[in-house]
Amino acid sequence: MPENPRLQLLQMLDGRAHSHLVVNEIFLSIQGESTHAGRPCVFVRTAACNLRCSYCDTAYAFHEGRAMDLNEVLSQVLALETRLVELTGGEPLLQPAAPELCRRLLAAGREVLVETSGSVDISVVPQGAHVILDVKTPGSGEEAANDYGNLARLRPGDEVKFVLVSRADYEWARDLVRQRELHRHTTVLFSPAFRLVAPVDLARWINDDRLPVRLNLQLHKYIWPPHQRGV
Repeated sequence: MPENPRLQLLQMLDGRAHSHLVVNEIFLSIQGESTHAGRPCVFVRTAACNLRCSYCDTAYAFHEGRAMDLNEVLSQVLALETRLVELTGGEPLLQPAAPELCRRLLAAGREVLVETSGSVDISVVPQGAHVILDVKTPGSGEEAANDYGNLARLRPGDEVKFVLVSRADYEWARDLVRQRELHRHTTVLFSPAFRLVAPVDLARWINDDRLPVRLNLQLHKYIWPPHQRGV
């Protein structure tokens, strides 16, 4: 993906940015993260991302995707007959049509999650859809990309997630939670980067500090091979 993923997306969409999405894949799986973990979920994975996190497990979405009309996306999602739907990426909020897809899914009676890197203004997400907001730690290599204004834009039902690659990441996230009192305003998830932080260690750190957060494992990586796509 070129340095400007927004420009690349607009070129791929060729004037159809508000009626089409560049989609990497649509599939039915089990939600692996957030407080919705364990629920059947349809994923709409969009293409392109403006970040390059050190632990990224979906780099294939940086470059692979095709332009799909929103009606086609909606039809494929509804055909899977599952209540919970998540827009993920890549970075779904790079695409101008993402909020409209959320609105159409909500109108069709779906429960909608939007997983976003936290580098893009989340106020475009329509009421009724719930944001899973990543806050990038120093270990991600993308801490500078955080839009901290998003923390004030969170609404009821939204959640904040920290992916941690080390004890230093944990301490950074712990201090931010305490300074901002995030746990008083939203659900806070601490997720160990797969095979970089042992869940047993993270559990101990949380308990030692009496930290009011939720341990969040990537459930799908324990059900299927961790690099398997479409799950």
